[in-house]
Amino acid sequence: MSGFPMPRAGRVALVEDDEDLRLSTAQLLTLAGFDVVTFPAAPPALLAIDADFDGIVVTDVRMPHMSGIELFRTLRERDPTLPVVLVTGHADVETAVDAIKNGAWDFLSKPFDPDALIAAATRAMAARSLALDNRRLRAEAASGEEMALVGRSPAIARLREMIPVLADADIDLLIEGETGTGKELLARAIHRAGRRARHRFVAIACAALPGQAIEDELFATIGDRGIVGAQRGTLFLDDIDQASRGLQGRLTQVIEDRAIRGPRDVVPVDIRVIATAAEEAQRGPDAIAPALLYRLAAVRLRIPPLRERRDDVPLLFAHLVDLSAKRLRRDVPPLTHAARDLLARHDWPGNVRELAHFADRFVLGLEGSGGSDGGSDATRPLPERIAAFEREAILSAIAATGGEIGAAIERLGIPRKTFYYKVQRLGIDLRSLRGQ
Repeated sequence: MSGFPMPRAGRVALVEDDEDLRLSTAQLLTLAGFDVVTFPAAPPALLAIDADFDGIVVTDVRMPHMSGIELFRTLRERDPTLPVVLVTGHADVETAVDAIKNGAWDFLSKPFDPDALIAAATRAMAARSLALDNRRLRAEAASGEEMALVGRSPAIARLREMIPVLADADIDLLIEGETGTGKELLARAIHRAGRRARHRFVAIACAALPGQAIEDELFATIGDRGIVGAQRGTLFLDDIDQASRGLQGRLTQVIEDRAIRGPRDVVPVDIRVIATAAEEAQRGPDAIAPALLYRLAAVRLRIPPLRERRDDVPLLFAHLVDLSAKRLRRDVPPLTHAARDLLARHDWPGNVRELAHFADRFVLGLEGSGGSDGGSDATRPLPERIAAFEREAILSAIAATGGEIGAAIERLGIPRKTFYYKVQRLGIDLRSLRGQ
């Protein structure tokens, strides 16, 4: 092992009335990387552990004043997702099994195998982290349900700050970004935040205007379709870089004159123009005619792709999952290890649009359940599901550290002996994974 301290594996509230056993168990868990807080009885533990406790509970069953079973039941009422590991004597095994059926995480019989306790605590902590992540992300997403851009990255925070600034500024905008980043979402947010929100937001898909008849309808001077329909509102020109040069020329004239010239008349239009385009490096220097670009680009906004703001992905995913669950009339599933792993490692080339599709599949149970949490495979025996979780966790740690076994062990937060025992039991071939 290196000289660096072992990373913390999470917090454990240890409740044990036997002082010697309490001290030795606390030392064991501390050496395994856990932050341990000890209690000599259940009542003081109840005072310290609430629904926001970010760890797990390991408790003896047979204690004076209040048993570990009573402690478990009270904690479960406060937070059903809080894992409680019971430590029992031989005479209490049947009671502990009943508690497992009612939601306790696991139980160990005295005298317990140290590796068994560490393994149980590690699995419980992984489940606790997932539950708290899911709770936090849903809460943050709910608080920002009306936000056009969900995220905490500086670029997204700056764009949110710009919305009220630009909402009533009568200047045209160009929003640049990769496909699926939410350019139209930002444009609609700017429209809704200002006085023009009382009037229409007319969206024109410039890439889908192949015919002269459709183009003529766009520039019609009578009726309420096309540009005139955006009177006193917002004209949204999507994918302006994909418009033909002829269409760009006519739009340039409208934007310059704030009027539509028909065969016999000229109709003034009070519009605010917001256009979108691919990033300059992607679209090329001549995709937008200079005369049009100069008129649109009084303010240029850029929405970064998801790969440039990875920290925003979990929060944005939680937001999209909530929206999807409401639309599909489904319950919001808990965040799984498989889903969280994919959110962290995938580049999301389709950006928010791709993430939204993944959220739909996740809500429908078609994605992200994996084998680590039992997810859609809940009918498998518990030992098989635990083994599948442990195997996936070990393989993921080895992959994340480039095959460096020592670093993988530190990442997992378990003793080296426990690691090699599990590798042998799970049939993992370390030789094929080293230095990958």
